[in-house]
Amino acid sequence: MREFKTGSTLLGGNLALSIAPALTPNGVEDNPLFFNGEIINPTIVSGGLLVLADIVGTRYFNYVPVAQRDPILCAQGDRLRAECFSACNGVYARLDVFQSALDGEILYGTTNVDIGADLRKSLFNIKQGDRLKFRIGDDGFKTLHSKNIDGGVLTDIHIQRPVKMPDRWVRALGNCAILHQNMEYKFHIEGMQAKTFIAMLPAATGKERSGWLTPTKTGVMLKPREEKMSVYISGLHRLSALKRIMSNVSAVYFYAPKDGEPGQMMIEVCMTGVNITLSLTAKSYEGYSGEGALLDSLSDLKILEYSDRIDNILNFESRLDIDKMSKSMGMVKSDTNAALELLAVSGKLGFDVRERAFFHRELPDDPDRVLKDNPRLIGAKKLIEDTEYIEDNIWHVKSGDTTYRVIYPTDENLENAKCTCTWYLKHKNGRGPCKHILAVKLKKEKV
Repeated sequence: MREFKTGSTLLGGNLALSIAPALTPNGVEDNPLFFNGEIINPTIVSGGLLVLADIVGTRYFNYVPVAQRDPILCAQGDRLRAECFSACNGVYARLDVFQSALDGEILYGTTNVDIGADLRKSLFNIKQGDRLKFRIGDDGFKTLHSKNIDGGVLTDIHIQRPVKMPDRWVRALGNCAILHQNMEYKFHIEGMQAKTFIAMLPAATGKERSGWLTPTKTGVMLKPREEKMSVYISGLHRLSALKRIMSNVSAVYFYAPKDGEPGQMMIEVCMTGVNITLSLTAKSYEGYSGEGALLDSLSDLKILEYSDRIDNILNFESRLDIDKMSKSMGMVKSDTNAALELLAVSGKLGFDVRERAFFHRELPDDPDRVLKDNPRLIGAKKLIEDTEYIEDNIWHVKSGDTTYRVIYPTDENLENAKCTCTWYLKHKNGRGPCKHILAVKLKKEKV
């Protein structure tokens, strides 16, 4: 739990968007400074913040507006990144504000950012041509807002509330980072076609609409069947928050899983100096749970050691160079990538699909979080002593009064492992290996 020292305010042209004590390259700082300067186009940045506020306060499945959480804010030297999830955890949103959109130096660190309901109303009043001076620091996220009309003084707003990072956000961040690695570019639209696409999106309260977003000569159509370069979407209404920034959009990029199957999709909206990325789960009623993610790596002692080594050198980079990191640390690239994926499960890394690279964020550290979030790994460790090698690639794992038969592949690829338990029969390895397969893996490493 971290609390804001001051609330977000917009007073007499002075906007202060409060942040909590932050994690920086110097450790935890009670009085952090991330940026001090001016926003070159304030309507774009304020619109982007409103998009995040809309998403974080909405449950899209069986629509209900809810009390919002506070987005994660990262300062990474060449950009500011704000991230959040919808209340239903089915929509991941990221706002990237690049150096080209700001006049001033971006520093380094991670914290929460306060966007309260009253502040959202005031952000909506920022118009084209206004000037916005901008400070992210110990006394808030401040800007001097100069309007083009006389007598334009905005309302005094003070909001103060505690910040808590939901555990499911941490799990979901890890889940997203892994899923995003499997995404690829499909097509994009520009100019009026991009604006028209966003204009036609149904409201958040709209009826569920799913299908294949397909490029046409006039833009994009939602079709019932897959066509060349099309992207499947479940719940078109989950993109509705983008209407906030429709007039500033220059291009929209569409991404889908590499295997081409209907599933998770991603959309990236480009504006001058600012991008907004939305990633949607395969089904509108599902959330980014992170269940089962990276259990294989979590049970690999070598990868655990490598992830610790990499963690010690991370420094809020906006783009990690895996080849350079592997060479400098004396690791093969596959091990480096597995270690980075493992760090993602704790929320330390995100993945940028367009740049094909991990980026570093730092969240409040909880050494036991990985275990708490992976009960199957805890269960597997308890079964090690009751795991017995039989012959060839066959093992027996006793759990309670039942002995389960595990076929453990000689290539040690857990995707090919099999078990006689109910979990495996129901899910196979699609949601991560069962605790009996994990117990065999841990036993083999221990022997």
